[in-house]
Order: sequence, then structure tokens, then C-alpha cells
Amino acid sequence: MDSPRETVYKAIEFRRPERLPINGYGPASDCLLLMPDWTGGAPAESGTDEWGCVWTRSNMHNIGQVTGHPLEDLDDLAQFAFPDPTDPARFATVAQRAREIESGPRAERFRITAIWNTVWERMHMLHGFENCLVALIEDEPEIHDLADRIVDWCIAHIEAMHREAGSTVDAFMMTEDWGTETSLMISPALFESFFFPRYKRLFDAVHDKGWKVWMHSCGRINDAIPLLIEAGVDVLNMQQPLVNGIEEIGQRFAGKVAFETLCDIQKTLPIGDEEIIRNEAKQLMTHWGTEQGGFILGDYGDAEAIGAPPEAKACMLDAFRSLDQWKHTPDS
Repeated sequence: MDSPRETVYKAIEFRRPERLPINGYGPASDCLLLMPDWTGGAPAESGTDEWGCVWTRSNMHNIGQVTGHPLEDLDDLAQFAFPDPTDPARFATVAQRAREIESGPRAERFRITAIWNTVWERMHMLHGFENCLVALIEDEPEIHDLADRIVDWCIAHIEAMHREAGSTVDAFMMTEDWGTETSLMISPALFESFFFPRYKRLFDAVHDKGWKVWMHSCGRINDAIPLLIEAGVDVLNMQQPLVNGIEEIGQRFAGKVAFETLCDIQKTLPIGDEEIIRNEAKQLMTHWGTEQGGFILGDYGDAEAIGAPPEAKACMLDAFRSLDQWKHTPDS
């Protein structure tokens, strides 16, 4: 019987896993996170993060949003001090935790490290969303400089994490929400000319370390997927499959990239209807998975944030497990 780690690898590499791989759901998970000691993400309460971005929390149960942008004027970029991606304090306990993973009961699990808010998200957090759109359309030199500095920062962070954790890590996860409910936030042509080469450079740096590229992006990102595949993404975490179109994604991309997904976090899980959940699980397994793999069941860990009843998550896990086509399909 394959280990959880090998099960995930086989799914990503289309080598026919022996069962459905799972990321999340507590002890059911085949994966674990190995993170730096701090990630530079949203502060626990309203306040300023290490980049100087000001976060504001609302009454809703979520991480809030950036309402203060330290680089609103890109004339300040040359003097702007990025946080140090190689600060030893950022990785103070990583090596020890990596050794504990390798020598303990978690050694059999697939290991993921991450940077939240990577290129595009960090750009608009620093400069402002509308400001970024205008700068991209007008092709301002400063927006190129900002993007390149952020990619440089991410690569330096990855290299530092690799020095501490090395082959203990299997994949690098990044978050980049790119879709609205109907399309990409920018034109596919602009995505290709501006972001594709930068993602290619970032993904190449990850692959150079022997890690898989695991990318989260919400919304209808369909027009970006061919470019992300060409750039080298290994796993796409997509949590709004009804927005993407389950059959469309399957027809266009099944077998070309591995998907980590679940029932739709906006349109399905909040309703909590067991029949709807089971039907959608069947559609996803049918259209996004292949006989050789390419499918990982994901988890939205905070049911309260999406207004989903607690039992919806348990129902979903049971539905996907009962539909496990790899477990029930004999070897050819």
C-alpha cells in the first residue's frame, strides 16, 4: 500500500494513485504544512503587516482586506524597503521541525510550504488594486519594477526555505486570486505578456529545488490556465468549480494539470444540501479526474467564513471517498 506522500505524488504525476488523495480534513489528510516561523500574511487583528500594508477587519468572519497601501505612489519604490526574505528569524525553527517530520509519524505525509499573497496579490496590496490596473494598462515602467522585485523576493524566500528544509518539502503553494465571477481581472493578452514570464521564472525556481508548484486561485480563471500550465504549474487549487464550469474545465484541461478542488464554496457548501453535494462531487470526479489521477480532494478549513453548516464538510468528505474511482478501478 502506498504511503500518503506517494499517493499525492502519483496523483500529481498521473501515475495512477491507489486511492483518492486528500489535503485537509484533520487526520484524514495526506498532506501537512511546513511553514516558516512567520509568513508576512494578514495580521490577526486590524493592523499593519511586515510590508507596511494596513489591514482592516470587518464583522464578517474572514481575514479582512488591505485598506492602506504603502506604495500608492510608485515614485517611492526606489526608497521602499522590502522585508528581508532571508532573515534568519523567519526560519529559526524550520530545520528542527523538518528533522522532526522526517523522524516521526508524519514522515509518510506529503509536505507543503507556502507564501500567501504572492505576485499579483502583493502588487495590489502594496500599490492599490485600481492603481495597478491603470499602471498595467499604461505599461508604466515602475509597475514592471515592482513585479520584478516581488518575484525576486519570492525566489529569495524559496532559496532560504530550501536551505533549511531541503527535500523535506515536496511542494510550494502560492495564493493568487485572479478571477471575478465571469472572467480574469485583466485581459488574457495582458496576463500573457506581463505575468506569464514572471510566473515562469518563479515556477522554474521552485522546480530547481525539486518541489512541485501548487497554486491557489479563485474565480473564473479559465483563460489563464493554459498559460499557467505552460509556465509549469503542477497543481491548481480551485474552490469555485461552478464558476469555472465543471464540464468545461474537464474538457479543456483534464489530464494536463492536477486539480485540488472541492464542492463550490459559494454556491454549494453554504446550502448544505446532501444530495446537491453528492451530485457535484460525482461531477467533479468524473470530469476533472482521469484514470491515471490528476485529482486531489481539497478542504476549505473555515466553514464559518463561507456560511457552511458543519455537517456539509463531513458529507462532502464521505461523498468523495465513496466515489473514489482509483480505489475501485482494477489495475490495467
